[in-house]
Amino acid sequence: MNYVAPWWLPGGNLQTIWAAVRARRFMGPPPVFRRERWSTPDSDFVDVDFSEHPSPADAPLLVVFHGLEGSSGSHYAEALADVARVRGWACAVPHFRGCSGELNHAPRAYHSGDFEEIDWILRRFKAGRSSPVLAVGISLGGNALMRWAGELGSQAGAVVGGVVSVCSPLDLAASGWAIGRGFNRQVYTRMFLRTMVPKALLKLDQHPGLFDREALLATRDLYAFDNVVTAPLHGFKNTEDYWSRASAKPHLHNICVPALVLNALNDPFIPAWSLPRAQEVARSVTLWQPKQGGHVGFPSAPFPGDVRAMPQAVTAFLAAHL
Repeated sequence: MNYVAPWWLPGGNLQTIWAAVRARRFMGPPPVFRRERWSTPDSDFVDVDFSEHPSPADAPLLVVFHGLEGSSGSHYAEALADVARVRGWACAVPHFRGCSGELNHAPRAYHSGDFEEIDWILRRFKAGRSSPVLAVGISLGGNALMRWAGELGSQAGAVVGGVVSVCSPLDLAASGWAIGRGFNRQVYTRMFLRTMVPKALLKLDQHPGLFDREALLATRDLYAFDNVVTAPLHGFKNTEDYWSRASAKPHLHNICVPALVLNALNDPFIPAWSLPRAQEVARSVTLWQPKQGGHVGFPSAPFPGDVRAMPQAVTAFLAAHL
């Protein structure tokens, strides 16, 4: 990806924030989504939003797994839906549990290594479909997607034609360290906890005794939140165990389907030193590591910019491997 940031948006933080709150997400009419509710094997539900733009019956389906606390309303989801529309592809955004605007029923929620949920969702999309299923995971969703592709190895090709991760924390410990410091802690960590803590409290009301309420209220960073909520709810001993076992980086050498791993070197959440190197991934994995772009940013000039550079690049990669 030959990305060049606008001169008026220097640095990873500006490229991240501007893309999320001010840049254009689509060039035509805004995407309109139709929601389906899928019942899960554990008697819970997942909400899936399908973009309503027309596409041929045999068109590829682009499945977008959102990031932490994301949804089909996130800037990258709308931009990917818009680019899918231009390509004539169908597009769907499955929501991780608790991210569709309604609390899920089961004690579990979602986490960065949730490859079992990814597997169930992708197989449901593929069932009865002769056209290709292509998957893009953003940030947390990308780590879970690559964790799935590494876990399945040669079997993944029966489900998807290709996978992409965008700005994903493939080394969760390194990214957890980065987001818990300085500006990141004051801005991004607070932003995430502003929705994560209230949802966890609702989950505790739903399932009394699930975790320690006072410990939750005392959390000030994602490390503490994961230690109190995410890790125990999903079968991990603690934050260290969760971050270690859920990270996709150690599994990238097992991926057999065409895969793109896209990370900007100035991503404020993800230290450049933690990114995978060519010798750490399978031959089917392509690493794109542009110098700029921020975290799921990649805004383009001219002012106010748009965020379709990334969707255009990743869909071009997937199209080339159909």
